[in-house]
Amino acid sequence: MDKWKTPLLDELEEGDWPSFVTEIKRAAEKSEAAADLLRQVERSYESNTGHWKRGGVVGVRGYGGGVVGRYSALPEEFPGVREFHSLRVNQPAGFYYTTKKLRELCDVWDQYGSRLLNLHGSTGDIILLGTTTENLQPCFDALSEVGFDLGGSGAAIRTLSCCAGESRCEHACIDTMDITHDLTMHFQSELHRPSFPYKFKIKSSGCPNDCAAASARSDLAIIGLWRDSLEVDQEAVREYVEAGLNIFDLVIRRCPTWALDWDAKARQLHVNSEDCVHCMSCINQMPKALHVGKQRGAALLIGGKAPVVKGAMIGWVLVPFMKLEPPYTALKELIVTITDFWAEHGRSRERVAELVERIGLSAFLEGIGIAPCAQMVSEPRSNPYVFWNQEELEKHGKN
Repeated sequence: MDKWKTPLLDELEEGDWPSFVTEIKRAAEKSEAAADLLRQVERSYESNTGHWKRGGVVGVRGYGGGVVGRYSALPEEFPGVREFHSLRVNQPAGFYYTTKKLRELCDVWDQYGSRLLNLHGSTGDIILLGTTTENLQPCFDALSEVGFDLGGSGAAIRTLSCCAGESRCEHACIDTMDITHDLTMHFQSELHRPSFPYKFKIKSSGCPNDCAAASARSDLAIIGLWRDSLEVDQEAVREYVEAGLNIFDLVIRRCPTWALDWDAKARQLHVNSEDCVHCMSCINQMPKALHVGKQRGAALLIGGKAPVVKGAMIGWVLVPFMKLEPPYTALKELIVTITDFWAEHGRSRERVAELVERIGLSAFLEGIGIAPCAQMVSEPRSNPYVFWNQEELEKHGKN
């Protein structure tokens, strides 16, 4: 503890959970950048002020994004972090790695960076924390040699991410990993060369459980679902009941639309498919008895984001159901249509959700050529007045 003289940071090592301070100290044994990072962060805790500044454009040849420039505001006092740039590295779909590949990644970073990295935080990427401007290009070249590419940063399509999908989950209705890989390869220019008003995130979850939290963390969320009826194994349902499951309180009454009914006399579970909203609640309670249907695809949600310019928003339904099979042509065309409209009409640092809020959903839908549908409505309208524009009146033959 005394070696680094960081009493405030030392307190963060107390308790049962691992601490980032411990990891920085381990890296500091061999890295001047990590050692000065400790000292500068300690100073920030003392003064209650962040001592980082941004300025200038740094990157690698041919790319407009993927590198986040960062500089110390106290370079004379902490020369090891005078330049402390981060590289965002595109992760494999589903976060699958071999030990060999991870060792190759770390070997590159040990040579060119601070030895500190962050795997899959809020951005999703592999974040290599802290290198100099001089080392950016050789580090990128070395990463390319071992099969890694930079992810997105700035006003671009950000690095796509997804849940493990069909590789691990029996409920997955779409191949999230293939979709993520295919879209990543298709939108390389939009990923590496920022040209939008602000960031645009695409995340995929294989089923409505939304384990990737796509609905809350992405401008375009791809959520796998089915459009026919649940598959019910009545014998397995009876086994759950006989084993003591309170089917009324834990299944029937938790269905948000009361689409389920238990016939105690016949000992059968009845499903009203027209009322089912595919929330997964019953499946999660009885996974051996209930399963997703056979007609599988995805719903597309638009507008999820964290609070920056405006508050946090959950994505709302844009396309209730889309069949997703390679080469995903309809999905790609829709993404291009949305981003083109947003690029033309969006303001600087305005996310898609904020554009929709500013111009109205009807104008947005008209701009991207999608007809309104009932699934887009979250609640009945409270305003009794309906106003028609001139084009609509002429279309319907009204004066």
